[in-house]
Amino acid sequence: MSLVLPSEIVVERFLPTARALLARALDERGFTQQEVADRLGVTQAAVSQYVRGDVTVEDRFAEDERMRATVRRIADGFAAGSMDGYEALAELLALVETFEDRGPVCAVHEAEMPVLDGMGCDLCVRGADDAVIAERAALSVVRRAARRLANAPGMATHVPNVGTNVGTAVPGATDVTDVAAVPGRLQAVGSRVLVPADPEFGASQRVATTVLAAMAHDPDRRGALNLGTSGALLDAARDRGIDPLAFDAGYEDRGRRLRERFRERRSVPQVLYHEGAFGIEPVTYVLGETATEAATLAVELVEAADGA
Repeated sequence: MSLVLPSEIVVERFLPTARALLARALDERGFTQQEVADRLGVTQAAVSQYVRGDVTVEDRFAEDERMRATVRRIADGFAAGSMDGYEALAELLALVETFEDRGPVCAVHEAEMPVLDGMGCDLCVRGADDAVIAERAALSVVRRAARRLANAPGMATHVPNVGTNVGTAVPGATDVTDVAAVPGRLQAVGSRVLVPADPEFGASQRVATTVLAAMAHDPDRRGALNLGTSGALLDAARDRGIDPLAFDAGYEDRGRRLRERFRERRSVPQVLYHEGAFGIEPVTYVLGETATEAATLAVELVEAADGA
């Protein structure tokens, strides 16, 4: 893994792209190549390359409307004599700050450093604060939980047709975007369970809704996953002293209805399930303090259900 600083992305990708777009915009407005060079602080030969399109630009910057609008403002300002170099610099710095806040700089940075994937490059903006640390921990937990499920013998037969997802919320989560899960869900292919992608925040609506409802009653119950409902799985839970909680399968207001069921039970059980409905497959949710705890329990229940 290469260690890449966000400033490198700005210098090596953003700056050449900005200069190329500005050079072309000023050329279109009648500036000579030497005048463009003086404005941009580069050589006339460099401007010639920019204008001819001989310089590689980063499409994620060049095609962004915010970049295009900034280039137009600067070029128009230079042409009208209403903007000087200081003001142009301020425009570009403001654009860099915007691009570093979950913008295209983050996208390029994540591509260069996959360890940042799913973090939205928050480290560039927020630093290593407690929230970033919590998010990294949640992503790591989900990654381990997904591997545990994928490697568990017999798990594939308990993955519903809609797929299985597994998620963990950061402490104090209030929205589905605060819950890390696996984009595309885990899928059963033959006897194997495939994990299609690394976890990201906001990747699962159903699991996140379940987790958030659980946290409303028990803030420490931050992990969950879904499996297909079966009598054997529910019996395995009961054999462990877990009383599975049944709830209605409908999606509408599910979070509110789950919170009501938890209040009625006066606790958040480790297993809850529904029997399905028209167009809705029967699903069982296994909960834990984290996704890894939920995955461990799920593996144990599957082993017991299968008589392993």
